[in-house]
Amino acid sequence: MINNITIGDLSIDCADPTRTQDFYAALTGWEKREAYGCPAVVSDGGLLILFIGCDYEYAPPVWPEESGKQQKQMHFNFQVDDLLSAVEDAVKNGATKAAAQYGGDHYVTMPDPEGHPFCLCAK
Repeated sequence: MINNITIGDLSIDCADPTRTQDFYAALTGWEKREAYGCPAVVSDGGLLILFIGCDYEYAPPVWPEESGKQQKQMHFNFQVDDLLSAVEDAVKNGATKAAAQYGGDHYVTMPDPEGHPFCLCAK
């Protein structure tokens, strides 16, 4: 077992790193900054998320998954106090509500402006 392992940061591939940074900063209220030459946000707890421009043609993931289409590689679950208002805010900032929903009153799945799926989850 390796001791003292922590996540230093998360990196998200995207076609427009600044737009994606702006979206997540608006969604979470986290601080925007630049790190390692990339747009980033940092949470109050210190989690750093980097938005990386691709040197290939970016293909957004589809959700739910479809055979032959780009699959998601990661998925955020954000805990929120008021699910309905959080969904409204996310839409105002550029997210869309996925057509397929499986969370009932507990969570809503949404693609960000780059197509990465995430969920807003009731606390």
